[in-house]
Amino acid sequence: MIRSAGLRDLDTLESIENASFGRDAWSSAQVRDELVGDRIVLALVDEFGVRGYASIRMFAPDAELMRIAVGLGSRRQGVGSQLLEAVQDAARARGAERLLLEVANDNEAALALYRRAGYHETGRRRGYYRSGADAVLMERSLM
Repeated sequence: MIRSAGLRDLDTLESIENASFGRDAWSSAQVRDELVGDRIVLALVDEFGVRGYASIRMFAPDAELMRIAVGLGSRRQGVGSQLLEAVQDAARARGAERLLLEVANDNEAALALYRRAGYHETGRRRGYYRSGADAVLMERSLM
């Protein structure tokens, strides 16, 4: 089930964040800000708890995927695909015409996910991440 994430999920989201992004992980305050700010934060939840989450921000006529993260034990099970579809639907329902994102060029699993979902590269930011990886800028029409 996909539902809105809230402060009750903060500890779990922080854990998923740290496991997913290592040196490039958001701080506890940044994860909290996502949950209490104007972002749309969705969590995929099953009987075992939160398996992953995604966050978008709206700025008409676009939306930007700020984060998508899947717990270590839930990878390669379609969780990322379900979350991506859910945020696309949420953005579209709020009038977004495009969804923009950036992803580290060494994150092969995420790049494959986005390409399968119809995203295409629009540019790069060299050495953008603390790890030294480039940010690959991608977008997809939601129309």
